[in-house]
Amino acid sequence: MENLSHFNRNAAAGAQARFDEGLRKHMLGIYRNMGIGLLVTALVSMGIASSPAALALIFGTPLKWVAMFAPLAFIFFFQFRIEKMTTAGAQFAFYAFAAVMGVSMAAIFVVYTATSIASAFFAASAMFLGLSLWGYTTNRNLTGLGNFLFIGLLAVIGVSLINIFIGSSTLQIVVSAVGVLVFAGLTAWDTQRLKSEYIAYAGHESMDKMAIMGALSLYLNLINMFQLLLSLFGQQED
Repeated sequence: MENLSHFNRNAAAGAQARFDEGLRKHMLGIYRNMGIGLLVTALVSMGIASSPAALALIFGTPLKWVAMFAPLAFIFFFQFRIEKMTTAGAQFAFYAFAAVMGVSMAAIFVVYTATSIASAFFAASAMFLGLSLWGYTTNRNLTGLGNFLFIGLLAVIGVSLINIFIGSSTLQIVVSAVGVLVFAGLTAWDTQRLKSEYIAYAGHESMDKMAIMGALSLYLNLINMFQLLLSLFGQQED
């Protein structure tokens, strides 16, 4: 009887170890996809920013509206098509989205100094890493925070779109400050959500696509925190 109890404890410990290893690989896969997406965005942005002709074509013509709203269209495309995509197709679409985001963000290299861009990205990355780690390790249930953050996100998007036409600098400062808080909260919330999804769906065939969608969520949180911090504290070129 004692041997059976010892065997059961060893089996349970082994199962827990395999689960923990699977969760670790799942989260690392999410962060890896996110990192590749960020690299694609940076390369595309810097490539366009280094070409005056490309900048003039995109941001000196009505194409600037396409560049501005294309990332949002891609997000809706993901939401409606992800179930019908293969894992490879979803991954390709994510990297394509990252490239489109790079086009949209290319103008920051013209507007802001390189030091401001680097500082804002470092600050956003530090915030992201700390909040994501907290979301992963905390025992506090952040589920209830999701609805509040989603409402805040809709408000930020809506007011930002309105301010495109109003052009109020004061309103932009308020939106940027609130937006940083919203995406900071979403970073912790999304990380805990992704961990919970693995616990609920480990071994399910859809996990690979869920990981790609998870990478998209975390990517958007970091990119938006970066852009909002840059708009708040960035020093513009003379």
